[in-house]
Amino acid sequence: MMTIKDVAKKAGVSVATVSRVINESGYVNIDTRKKVEAAIKEMNYTPNEVARSLYKRKSKLIGLLLPDITNPFFPQLARGIEDRMQEHGYRIIFGNSDENEEKELDYIQTFIQNNVIGMISSTNFPEKDIYSNLKIPVVFLDRTSNDSPSVYADGRKGGRIAAQEIIARGSSKITVMQGPAHIKPAQDRFQGAIEVLDEMGITYHVIQTSSFSHTEAEQWAVELFDKYIDTDGVIASNDIVATAVIHEAHRLGKRVPQDLQIIGFDDIPLSSLLSPSLSTIRQPAHDMGREAAGLLIKLIEQDKVEDKIIQLPVSFVERETTRSIE
Repeated sequence: MMTIKDVAKKAGVSVATVSRVINESGYVNIDTRKKVEAAIKEMNYTPNEVARSLYKRKSKLIGLLLPDITNPFFPQLARGIEDRMQEHGYRIIFGNSDENEEKELDYIQTFIQNNVIGMISSTNFPEKDIYSNLKIPVVFLDRTSNDSPSVYADGRKGGRIAAQEIIARGSSKITVMQGPAHIKPAQDRFQGAIEVLDEMGITYHVIQTSSFSHTEAEQWAVELFDKYIDTDGVIASNDIVATAVIHEAHRLGKRVPQDLQIIGFDDIPLSSLLSPSLSTIRQPAHDMGREAAGLLIKLIEQDKVEDKIIQLPVSFVERETTRSIE
């Protein structure tokens, strides 16, 4: 790995001179500057951003905290964030909390120690004091926390659409898989769905889940059919859980969508590749990431922010786990 000493040796100057060029501090004559810049380019040297930011008391580092990188929805968010941040010269330090509060707190401390100047968090614990006590701007993504800067999709509308679509396609014995109680967007989806079911006078059952993790989705799918074997329509808490329901339905010999209709939530890339492909509520994940990054950049650079709460629309994606409306 190239170091600043290697660059100095190549350019025939001191380490201090290279440092002044990199950090744009102090006088360096134009010929010497050109030699240093040529050496940096030839050796493909990249300055250590953390050390550089500490030296200049100015950082371009952003902390990104996600709850479960194995869920394909979250890498889509991350890509949107990264694309927007790179356009503005920012770099990201990433942490995966595994939906574990202690691990999340450790990552936040790591971010602060590395001199980040802002943070984007898809935390499961947005109300924790550690966030309100931070001295840097924080944007919550796919999460909400009172009046804090947040970017999220319209979960309640998504839940309502899912219920309307599954009823319109003929399901009448519906089970709603309720997402984690401590995650507000999950409860928004659930509330939206049951609002429509109540309005339509449809009897429904509820399976409570405690996370969006794929590791537990299978057991919830098994529980669903153990308790409600005659279910003919499932509104899942996310696409991962919906996938587990498809697999369990196949194991039990149920035909999808003839005997059982299933609607997921998120529209992760896997959803279109399943057999049958999954009908779902699409959250615009990449756009959400870009919006969160843009909002954080404005807060960092102290630009005028007209709206700190950004809600994006959702839409129904019709595929093969629902029947066509006749």
